Amino acid sequence: MPKVGGRVGIGDVAAAAGVSTTTVSHVLSGNRPVRASTRAQVEAAIRKLGYRPDPSARSLRIQRTENVALVVPDITNPFFPQLAAGMQDILHPEGYLISVSDAALPVRSLDAVVQHLLDRRMDGIVMAPHFATPMHHTRIAESGAKLVRLSGSIDDGLGDIVRSDDTAGVAGVVRHLVERGYRRIAFINGEVTAEPGRLRIAGYRRGLSEAGLDYDEDLVKTETFTRDGGMNGAQSLLRRGARQPDAIVCANDLIAVGAMDALRRRGLSIPGDIALTGYDDIEAAALLSPSLTTVHNPAREIGRSCARLLLDRLADGYDGPPRDVVLPNRLIPRESS
Repeated sequence: MPKVGGRVGIGDVAAAAGVSTTTVSHVLSGNRPVRASTRAQVEAAIRKLGYRPDPSARSLRIQRTENVALVVPDITNPFFPQLAAGMQDILHPEGYLISVSDAALPVRSLDAVVQHLLDRRMDGIVMAPHFATPMHHTRIAESGAKLVRLSGSIDDGLGDIVRSDDTAGVAGVVRHLVERGYRRIAFINGEVTAEPGRLRIAGYRRGLSEAGLDYDEDLVKTETFTRDGGMNGAQSLLRRGARQPDAIVCANDLIAVGAMDALRRRGLSIPGDIALTGYDDIEAAALLSPSLTTVHNPAREIGRSCARLLLDRLADGYDGPPRDVVLPNRLIPRESS
């Protein structure tokens, strides 16, 4: 039976098995050969006492905490839980614990989040906040924690990058709409100070250029990557009267949900009066009515790739140059276009 009134220690196991603590340690680590009969005695004592290794002692021994953090800009966005699940797929079997930190407030909040994680000696940090600065990345890298970023460009010393091709993804959405006869194609973006905002509007401009359509600043609204942002952006576009758009491209699915709310309040049908598209392919996109045309941004596989890169550096000792992993995305045509 497990020890009553306190944690079972290695000394308790040794006493129950009639061996030294050194022998128990060798059985647990597997670093030294132990006679089969002795190993069986120790393992039987472990089962009887319910012994579990002290994780803090293991951390001291291997010089790692086996804790990894994911920092996100908005934990309510369904894209990020899927990314965390992908990390978990890879890291949990290897004994790593994942913490998710929301840095949804201004940069001062991100400063506090980063300091909090560094104080707790995270082995690795995956940074998703769109407003993270080189200062944040440098602080993490200089702490010795392994860093993976979800945007930006390769920079020696600032860790690996995992991303999908946002610019090509949005250009493909514009191409899809043009092929269906839409010409007054508007765009509701999130913050342009954020990397996804810059890349996705670049894709919008590329798609228009490839179709021979002019870029019209009046058809572009910059909001936030939220449902409220989509509502505000769509309402502004609808004030154009007869010159209102015949299609709206949204920089993510949450923006598209807000835009859908605004169109319905005006009594407009989708896609009969205005077509609508999103980006990310969160689960709700297929459940909306009409279902949302969007770009599948492979959140779970992005998370898995981040975890593999961290493990390469933490467990396998990779110390080479930073890597830039670009995962494919794909258009998911549905009823809204």
